[in-house]
Amino acid sequence: MVRLQPMQVEGHSVIGVEVDLPKTHLLIITTEKGYIMCGALDVGLLNEKLAQRGILAGRAVGVRTLEDLLEAPLEMVTTQAEQQGIHAGMSGREALLKMV
Repeated sequence: MVRLQPMQVEGHSVIGVEVDLPKTHLLIITTEKGYIMCGALDVGLLNEKLAQRGILAGRAVGVRTLEDLLEAPLEMVTTQAEQQGIHAGMSGREALLKMV
């Protein structure tokens, strides 16, 4: 099942996406410029093989809900995200505010 959930982050509209798959649950919160995602996000692939796309993204691990994703520290971010002032250890909420 796929669920889309409009959300507000300090007055900014974002979209939460939950995807239920066999034995796993994907979580994503996206803005028009970038996104944060659960541990399934392959930041290495985005930085290496898709670097020319300049994807603004970050990954948090150990999250089970969209609210967890907002509050959890990012474990890894793309090179493009770093260039926008987003870094590992920053909360998902803080990162999203730099993506709006």
